[in-house]
This record gives sequence, structure tokens and C-alpha cells, in this order.
Amino acid sequence: MKLLVTGGAGFIGSNFIRYILSKYNDIKIINLDKLTYAGNLENLKDIEDNPNYTFIKGDICDKELVEEVFSEDIDYVVNFAAESHVDRSIVEPEIFAKTNILGTVTLLNAARNAWTLGDGFKEGKKFLQVSTDEVYGSLGKEGYFTEKTPLDPHSPYSSSKAAADLIVKAYFDTYKMPVNITRCSNNYGPYQFPEKLIPLMINNCLNKKPLPVYGDGMNIRDWLYVEDHCKAIDLVLHNGKIGEVYNIGGHNERTNIHIVKTIISYIHDNVDSSVDESLIRFVEDRKGHDRRYGIDPTKIKEELGWYPETKFEDGIIKTIKWYLENREWMENVTSGEYQKYYERMYSNR
Repeated sequence: MKLLVTGGAGFIGSNFIRYILSKYNDIKIINLDKLTYAGNLENLKDIEDNPNYTFIKGDICDKELVEEVFSEDIDYVVNFAAESHVDRSIVEPEIFAKTNILGTVTLLNAARNAWTLGDGFKEGKKFLQVSTDEVYGSLGKEGYFTEKTPLDPHSPYSSSKAAADLIVKAYFDTYKMPVNITRCSNNYGPYQFPEKLIPLMINNCLNKKPLPVYGDGMNIRDWLYVEDHCKAIDLVLHNGKIGEVYNIGGHNERTNIHIVKTIISYIHDNVDSSVDESLIRFVEDRKGHDRRYGIDPTKIKEELGWYPETKFEDGIIKTIKWYLENREWMENVTSGEYQKYYERMYSNR
């Protein structure tokens, strides 16, 4: 069985590849990644020589390359490839439209062409689109996002992801293509690029830099440990009902300021007692900043038996410890040194 993972050098993608290779001996993975700023092959150093793993550097918008990859008789696609940082989308929305929308269309067309058999599709094929709870917009103080919540994205990033989701749904409705869509809450864990909240705060604490917090810091997110997310995707890939959307949430709602203070407290008590809350700097709020996200994962629990295993109090400590134990990784990322890894490892292959 061959599994194409796009964007597999990123945070969630690399964790997913590692999880699948550790669980299955009969799945060969092709990792297609453009290696933009957040794509880091050092995330996969420990498995790069695994005989069941192949890396291809390339863009999901490259029609000829994508079609060539599908000539390998791909069985499953898990599409992580996306521009995903909201702040960047506000500055350069066109990049998000190209990768997140047109790239998804390119993948869908290649999969459809390769998998079509007569009036239907070959058995055992599936295209899984990895999406985000941000496509639903913002919640009030009560209630949760369900799979039936209307899409109401508020940033160029979330709008591009919502558009991609609708295109994937259209391929199911129009062509009966075997697809699923998963929408997850905020992930955290090892190998996350340090522009995101948790690794950014850890790194800044270690370097005694200010800790920028948007607005009043009371924006709420539902935090999901990345390995729990990987397990959920695996279940949907193998057992999800064709054409369905599955929400994946951690039942771990926390304010941003709570996250920041938790990190400060751990580093103060265990690493450097001079690190304290005086480092916090409240900054002008992000444009279109959604106030609260919260996911109801009842559907995936009842249909597939998935539930989030990692409590936030445990997951955040595991995450902080990982970054403390992998400071060289963090230094390579923040210095840009990680971008040279591909040339060192793959230029002569």
C-alpha cells in the first residue's frame, strides 16, 4: 500500500509520517513537500533511511510532477500541504490562495485521473483533506463547532482552507470521489515551527526575549496534542465513511494568556528562576482575530472510537521538555540553518 503525504516535512505532517511508520510495516510513504520556510527535513532525520519512506521535493501546484507521483499507483493521499500562518496570510493572501486552493485542485485532479475505473473509482483509494476549525469562524462563550456548523472564515488563511474543503466536497458530490475531510483544533507538540504560540514562547523565555501576546490574551483555543491528531487521521483514513467530515478536538480549551503563564511557570521553576511574567508584552490585536474556538468531537468518537488521550496539563509539560531537550533543533530553525539540510542530504542522491 502506498500513501502520499503532502507537506510531510511540516509540523503535523512529520509527526504523522513517524506515527504511521511506527505502526505499520506494510505501508510505503511518499512525502511530497516544497520545503518552504516551515518545511524542515530535520524533523524526519531519524526515519530518512527507512526503506518504506521516500522524500520528493516539489510543489503540489506542479501538475506534471504531481501526475508523475501518481504514476506510482498511490492508494491514499493525506493532504497536509498548506500555507497555515494567519499573520502571513494577512500580508500575502495570494500565496495562500495559490497553495491552499489551486494546489488542492491539482492533487484532486491527479488522484481522480489515476483512480478512475469505468464509471467509478478503483477499490481501496481515498483522498483525505486535513483542514482546520478556523473555517467555522468564531464562537461565543457557549457552544461548540460541529460538522454541521456553517463555514464562516475570517482570515485569508481560513478562507483559503474553507474553499479547499468545499472543492473536496464538490469532487465527492460531482464525481463520487472517495474523500474525507478532517477539521482539527490547535495542535501542539514536538517539531512545531517557532512562529506559533507555544514554541515561540518557549524559545523567547529561554533567550529572555519579550513574550508578545495579542490583545488582552483572552482568546480561547481548543488544544490538541499532535500525536492524538495523528491517531485520529489514521482512523479516518482507514475507517471513515466516504464523503464525511470529521471534527477532531482536544476538549482542552485554554486562553492564550494561560498558555503563556504555564510556560513561564515551568521554565521559572525548572530552568531559569529569572524568567517571570515581566517578559509578557501585550501587543495590538491581530486583524480579524477570532475570540474562541471549541470543537465537539462526538461524531468521530461514536463512529470511529477516537478520543483525545492527552490531557493538556500532561501534553504541555511533554512539549516544553521536548524543546528543552532539542535546543539544537530550535537553534537551527531560528537561525535558518535547517534550510541547508536538503542540500547536504539530498543533492547527490
